[in-house]
Amino acid sequence: MKYEYIPSGTCSKKIEFELDDNGLIRSVRFAGGCNGNLKGLSAMVEGLTPESVIERLKGIECGMKGTSCPDQLARAIESALQQS
Repeated sequence: MKYEYIPSGTCSKKIEFELDDNGLIRSVRFAGGCNGNLKGLSAMVEGLTPESVIERLKGIECGMKGTSCPDQLARAIESALQQS
């Protein structure tokens, strides 16, 4: 299933991803933000379980923002799990 999330407090403007039939993360895409870093992050979480991604990324901060693109991805995944 495809999900879309609008992050808050980061340079990225949208996060899109899928949860496949086995419940694994697929096709992570960020709009905006640091292109190379976010492509790397996306590649690193592909094929992982939502729970493992949330555990690894939730709470990471970027400067004094209190959040980051990785943290926002974790929040997006949590939101998707609540919707399912």
